[in-house]
Amino acid sequence: MKKSLLAIVITFAGIASGQQTTAQPQTQTAAPAQAQPAAAQPQPKKEIKDPAEYNAYVGALGQKDAAAKISGLEAFLVQYPNSVMKEDALELLMGTYQQAGNQAKVIETANRLLATNPNNVRALVLLAFNERAAQKWADAKQHAERGLQAIPSMSKPDGVSDADFEKQKAQMAGLLDSVAGFSALQLKDNATAEKDLRAAVDADPNNVENVYPLALASLTATPEDDVNGLFFIARAVNLVKDPAGKAQITKFGHAKYVKYHGSEEGWNELLAMTATTPLPPPGFTIKQYVPPTPAEQAAELLKTKAPKDMSFADWELVLSAGAPADAEKVWSVIKGVALQMEGTVIKASPTELQIAASQDDIDAKRADIVVTMGGTIPAKLMPQEGSTLDFEGTPVSYTPSPFVMTMEKGALLTKAPPATKKPPVHHRSGQ
Repeated sequence: MKKSLLAIVITFAGIASGQQTTAQPQTQTAAPAQAQPAAAQPQPKKEIKDPAEYNAYVGALGQKDAAAKISGLEAFLVQYPNSVMKEDALELLMGTYQQAGNQAKVIETANRLLATNPNNVRALVLLAFNERAAQKWADAKQHAERGLQAIPSMSKPDGVSDADFEKQKAQMAGLLDSVAGFSALQLKDNATAEKDLRAAVDADPNNVENVYPLALASLTATPEDDVNGLFFIARAVNLVKDPAGKAQITKFGHAKYVKYHGSEEGWNELLAMTATTPLPPPGFTIKQYVPPTPAEQAAELLKTKAPKDMSFADWELVLSAGAPADAEKVWSVIKGVALQMEGTVIKASPTELQIAASQDDIDAKRADIVVTMGGTIPAKLMPQEGSTLDFEGTPVSYTPSPFVMTMEKGALLTKAPPATKKPPVHHRSGQ
């Protein structure tokens, strides 16, 4: 980007300085450079009518040495602060400071230019670019957006073809879109970042410095623009050259793809396509994975497990979220059957235990089983809250939401229950 920016500035400086003529002061003209806020209109040519002013201006332009040209232009601006050529002289001065490598003076002169013409695009480009480099994101974004608004009303310098002028404007627009978009991304303004970075990428699809931030802006937006984001993250994988950077971007992009699509199927094909396709083709899409509903999970579970082989968490899923017919398939198997289980005691009394038997409810300290004991629990055997307990109970009813199974004929198991007890420590399906 630095080389492109420098080339643009020097190009315009050369255009202006190359317009010296041998005409008399009364007819001397120079390149109109002022950008008007309205649509561009043919501008009247500027004339320096004072011979002394004319000689000072032409003398400064004729200097080949950068230091001599700077000295001449600064002297001209001091001596003729209201000259019709003030803006042109400041543009030349800014470009000459850029050639001399004096960035502090480049920025200072750019601000002087904006004081003369707030819509001077070349000054706005330079300021926006330098502010991005200094991570002054708000200032960079502001100057870049002002520059983008001013470009359509720029005046074409004399001696420049329409084609060359349009090319120069497109180059500056690309730089400003890049700065505005990247700065917006840092400011978490993803909508602006996507808009401006996409314009920059459309102008130069092979610049990974714009492609990768565009992918990030799309994939971190609210809501996310996943399809375009995944295309451009795959494109960035192909463009980045550094092996470590390529590996990091690939890992990030692969994870985002799997999350959106539900599997890595198609990821390698996307990488292959974006190696030769710089922009999403018409109709490009990626199928989004839609997780099954709890009812669908319950139905699928019944296809793979018999109710007698399910864990308590599986029973809870089907009974709380399954279709009535599926819930009945489970309930008809376990209702009235003495079950030996394990759970965590939430609350205990001599005649009733409240127990959490699925891992989700254990973590939430919420009872999903209420057991009425078959007899009074002796004080010395009273379970402690939070302890793990082996018990037996017979299901008699349940409430679907929030799920609670009611059991009767409860009994404490003084030794480990047999291997056929239902393990409760699995998370409920779909959680």
